[in-house]
Amino acid sequence: MKIKKYLNFWNIVSLVSLALLFLFLIYPSFSLVSQSFVSSTTGKLTLENYVDFFSLPYYFNALKHSLAVCFATTFFATLIGIPIAYFMSRTNIYFKGFLDLVIMISLLSPPFIGAYSWILLLGRNGWITNLLSPFGIIMPTIYGFTGIVIVFTLKFFPYVYIYTSGALNSIDASLEEASENLGMNRIQRLFTVTFPLVMPSITAGALMVFMTSLADFGTPMLIGEGYKVLPVMIYDEFMSEMGGDATVASTLSVVVVACSTMVLFIQKYFISRKSYKMNALRPPKTAILKTKGRILATIFVGVVSFIAFLPQIVVIYTSFLKTRGPLFISGFSLDSYYNIMSKLSSNIYNTFLYSIISILIMLLLGLVLSYIIFKKKNRLAPILDILIMFPYVIPGSVLGIGLLVCFNKRPLLLSGTGFILIVSYVVRKLAYTVRSGTAILHQIDPSIEEASINLGVSPMKTFFKVTALMMGPGIFSGLILSWISTINELSSSIILYTGKTGTIAVAIYTEVVRDSFGSAAALSTILTIISIVSILVFKFFSRGSKLNI
Repeated sequence: MKIKKYLNFWNIVSLVSLALLFLFLIYPSFSLVSQSFVSSTTGKLTLENYVDFFSLPYYFNALKHSLAVCFATTFFATLIGIPIAYFMSRTNIYFKGFLDLVIMISLLSPPFIGAYSWILLLGRNGWITNLLSPFGIIMPTIYGFTGIVIVFTLKFFPYVYIYTSGALNSIDASLEEASENLGMNRIQRLFTVTFPLVMPSITAGALMVFMTSLADFGTPMLIGEGYKVLPVMIYDEFMSEMGGDATVASTLSVVVVACSTMVLFIQKYFISRKSYKMNALRPPKTAILKTKGRILATIFVGVVSFIAFLPQIVVIYTSFLKTRGPLFISGFSLDSYYNIMSKLSSNIYNTFLYSIISILIMLLLGLVLSYIIFKKKNRLAPILDILIMFPYVIPGSVLGIGLLVCFNKRPLLLSGTGFILIVSYVVRKLAYTVRSGTAILHQIDPSIEEASINLGVSPMKTFFKVTALMMGPGIFSGLILSWISTINELSSSIILYTGKTGTIAVAIYTEVVRDSFGSAAALSTILTIISIVSILVFKFFSRGSKLNI
């Protein structure tokens, strides 16, 4: 009887989910860690890989480069994101809705598109470079450390904006009014009351910037040149045709994950030292700026948003230009689109096929897992919660290597198939859906579910017929994020794809490397349009709700 009691639907789902996460997440991660302690020459257990990493400048400099890029990007992204969040959430600047859409689109397109666009603008033969050179104006190089930080900052500051603006909108107005009654001016209130209250959200956004910068592969690969960072070195060591070493790649992967985990714990430690709880009984007031201040604030937000969105404008424009080999020539044409439809249609088909299958799996798992974590709270729920969030600290290339190491032989031979790409997408992006599902469950009155059960409907039927439908808006917001990030995924796809399973993101990268810029622009335009349409669809269906991406 006890066994029958524990073998209910939710416990079975928990066990199956846990088994799948161990198979496709923990097992590959453990294999990478164990392989990093194996000698590539003798096959015996050793620490020589780590000794080499910290003693040889070739490897250790890559760690220093990665950390320098991440800290610089996080600093500048935070410096830009906080004031934009304040102006957008607390003042009456013009065109708020439009600027918010522009910022979101600039975030939800792949960063390597930004790198490619800035090459077209500020590269050695870039448009702006050629335009200003006759006047003796030399633009700063877009290559190396400076270029990577510029691209990352413009790409990732929306993380800080999103987290901070959400927190600024939830502060109880009475707290700021109390400080005003004590004689503080607006600037003093900001730095002594407002910003300390939203510090957890600011650090959460900064953490996302740091981790995303640390994990990104495409941007430093395209514009880094001699400035090697860890993700690029991992790819070189694992995929190199000139004697790459899988054990060294595993060691580098472990170092990347260790850095991400350490930064995560540091952030949690500093946040845990203080209490930030408050009751948002009264929403904050919008500051009514005078005309001059309103115009200046709008110009600041608008200029930053435009520069961040500029890569999308560039790729859309160049996709319609005529090309001759790697060069753009005068005149407009659809040749780039004809070219990708004839040569790269399989990449487009694969992207939609793998992404749709991944989203359907994430929809089902997101519904049941968020419900288990929030409502059922069995013994497996905390473990599932931790494992679902674990991919946040694992770069896509690292997970891709782990999956290849584990599933390139029988009995479970997945390498070279589309299924291994789907697995990587689900494992990496599932957290968006689960987190949005648990968030919406906080807003659903338990009495609705209880009423259904009291009317004789079984708990499982109640979940699928009542609770799951009410969770729809929250799950949908997570699915939109999962969808956009999946169709744009490069770091894991570049490791796992074969000639038959390439995606749009992989095709863009390979076309840029081959100097086929017209085809790359056309493919990038397709991704940009899909991202814009996805955001507009979300905003249409979530109109009037409190949910936001």
